[in-house]
Amino acid sequence: MITANIHEAKTHFSKLIKSVIQGEEVIIAKAGKPAAKIIPFTASKKKIHFGALKGKIRIAADFDAPLPQEIIDSFEG
Repeated sequence: MITANIHEAKTHFSKLIKSVIQGEEVIIAKAGKPAAKIIPFTASKKKIHFGALKGKIRIAADFDAPLPQEIIDSFEG
């Protein structure tokens, strides 16, 4: 883990980013107190859980039935 104050971080930002890319964590301090942490970016892919909503969703038997004429008329207006 690397610790750098704000001025040092601004001056050597590219060097610090290279360290982060290599897996190192960088702590940015202000007045000697940790203020921020730079860590390597990892894209997380959410896993798909098929069937997770089983039993929680109900589809009516007539969900694809034609709409009543008055609703069709209001759309066609």
